[in-house]
Amino acid sequence: MTADAAAAEDDHAVITGIGVVSPSGLGAERHWEATLTGRVAIGPITRFDPSGYPARLSGEVPGFVPRDHLPGRLLPQTDRLTQLALTAAEWAITDAGLSPSPEESLRYGVVLANSAGGFEFGENELRKLWSTGPKKVSAYQSYAWFYAVNTGQISIRHGLRGPCGVLVSGQAGGLDAIGQACRVLRKGADGVLTGGFEAPVCSWGVAAMSAGRDAPTAPQLSSGDDPATAYRPFAAGASGHVIAEGGAILVLERGRHARARGARHRYGRVAGYAATMDPPPGSGRPATLRNAAALALADAGLAPERIDVVFADAAGSTMRDRAEAEALTGLFGAGGVPVTAPKAMTGRMSAGGAAVDVATCLLAMRDGMIPPTADVRPDPSYGLDLVTGRPRPARIDHALILARGEGGFNSALVLAACPREAPSAAGPLDERAPRALPGNDPRS
Repeated sequence: MTADAAAAEDDHAVITGIGVVSPSGLGAERHWEATLTGRVAIGPITRFDPSGYPARLSGEVPGFVPRDHLPGRLLPQTDRLTQLALTAAEWAITDAGLSPSPEESLRYGVVLANSAGGFEFGENELRKLWSTGPKKVSAYQSYAWFYAVNTGQISIRHGLRGPCGVLVSGQAGGLDAIGQACRVLRKGADGVLTGGFEAPVCSWGVAAMSAGRDAPTAPQLSSGDDPATAYRPFAAGASGHVIAEGGAILVLERGRHARARGARHRYGRVAGYAATMDPPPGSGRPATLRNAAALALADAGLAPERIDVVFADAAGSTMRDRAEAEALTGLFGAGGVPVTAPKAMTGRMSAGGAAVDVATCLLAMRDGMIPPTADVRPDPSYGLDLVTGRPRPARIDHALILARGEGGFNSALVLAACPREAPSAAGPLDERAPRALPGNDPRS
């Protein structure tokens, strides 16, 4: 690595640990393997009887048994949402090789995104309230439902006593949390656990996410029954998206701190970030997703032609897909950059979705492979170079990730590959060489 490259990396947030819990699998490597093979992880809802609900499909995390990953005392205190997030946080910290001392823990924080807290926990306690009375309601209801609960539980479990926070901006939240984590690092923290999680697959969650979906600009929830066709972003006749549970936790550290402590690997660095807000419906003013992307590129100091791949928001409805396609073709030109949306295989995880896209992008950089958008047949009128069917080999030095939340939130994040280290006496440290990440073995 040159001195200039090292200095540039030292001034940015670098990602040193990844933890993923997704419908595609437990652990980053299982998720990555399923993503590369194009395995669709969407299926019929099994966590409750969806008869009578407008949505009957979801992306559910397979084979997750909380007691295999968490101490028994935590189980009655936590919703499935927090159990998933705690597991991913453990894997991310292990992957990063973090073990801060009590003094160092004051400089490590937690900044996450979530939209609605513990849906299922709250639903169960409300059922107790109306069926048996208030004395049967768990004392843990006071916080298990709360959207900030993941931040608190992870901070407590790992003794991370630095700056903490939570972002609530729907699907855009995973990127917004990373943007906020970068601000925390610039203010002096050494590291931040960041990302997002969601677990809405329960009767209350599906009912809540189905409400108001008829508004023209709202994300459309698919009512299809075929997992292979229910969520097909950028396809002709796309009929909406499928909800999903899961997310990702990333360890962000200041580049110079990661180097000083001898971080085992650096998957990439956050080069740029921006967020915008769409004008109110009916205002006659255009959406601002393109502005968010352009601002993120400016923040990274990059021209559009430097971007090697875009991970799209991919709402899965004609109006929103077209708006995103117009933003991309306006910035890059028709077919000007490869575009992918692996979430077509898992469903949209709301606050967890963009965080998973970031994790997937980092693994794509590592292995030089753009993952596919399952078997979507893109509508050619969108003018996108959509990667479908199978992975596309490519050197990825810079990537743009887009996300939109309900209500007009737009966020964009630019990732840059970290330069490879020169070989040392201890052997090479190659950020692009495959490695086994925590989480492949349920015992990890």
